Amino acid sequence: MTEQEKKLLLDKRYLRMARIWAENSYCERRRVGALIVKDKSIISDGYNGTPSGFENLCEDEENKTKPYVLHAEANAITKVAKSSNSSEGATLYVTASPCIECAKLIIQAGIRRVVYSEAYRYLDGIELLKKAKIEVDFVEVN
Repeated sequence: MTEQEKKLLLDKRYLRMARIWAENSYCERRRVGALIVKDKSIISDGYNGTPSGFENLCEDEENKTKPYVLHAEANAITKVAKSSNSSEGATLYVTASPCIECAKLIIQAGIRRVVYSEAYRYLDGIELLKKAKIEVDFVEVN
């Protein structure tokens, strides 16, 4: 097996784990999971949802996402920031491509690679990551 095949196998494995982690989300419209991996170790995880201490309802009465719901990437990045780990040079695995706000956080967190398995409706986040010279890979997961 080549190094490229091993890398793809590992990417798919982490994306499947991120998909399972997304099941923790209470959001009805879309559940997203994220893992931050460094040196083949998961150093942080996150899923979309409300901030700590808030009710676990992501949508309002009109089924619109509440403005204070955090994205999976933001939760994973803030979680690693509170730990003794550093995301410098890490890879972020996320089930949906990052939005522009999360892309800014990814850049500032020093993450060097983003792997995702579904396209978000806007691709401006992906464009910003590429502009920042962050490696971005779409990987289909069965």
